[in-house]
Formats: sequence, structure tokens, C-alpha cells
Amino acid sequence: MIKWAIIFAIIAVVASILGFGGIAGTAAGIAKFLAIAALVIFLIFLVLGVVAGKKIVK
Repeated sequence: MIKWAIIFAIIAVVASILGFGGIAGTAAGIAKFLAIAALVIFLIFLVLGVVAGKKIVK
């Protein structure tokens, strides 16, 4: 998911350099959404891993 966020961020930068404001804004929005979604999923799995690890150790 981070890979796609980086790809859309690069597309946004290139589109803004070339003057395509609408495409750049849309790509930047998608990149931001994907980055936040990846961060949330990472945090959920981190918490689940800590909780499961504590249960295994006990």
C-alpha cells in the first residue's frame, strides 16, 4: 500500500510540474489517503502483535 502511495505522490509531483492541476490534486489526495490507511493498518497489526505476544509469553 505504501508503494502505491509513493507512486501516486510521484504522479502528483510530475503532473504539477507539467501544469495539470486537477490531476495533481487528485493524485495527491489518493496518495494521502493510501498513506493514512497504511499507517492505520500498521498500527492495528502492531497492537494485535503486542497483545498476542503477551498471551503467548504468559
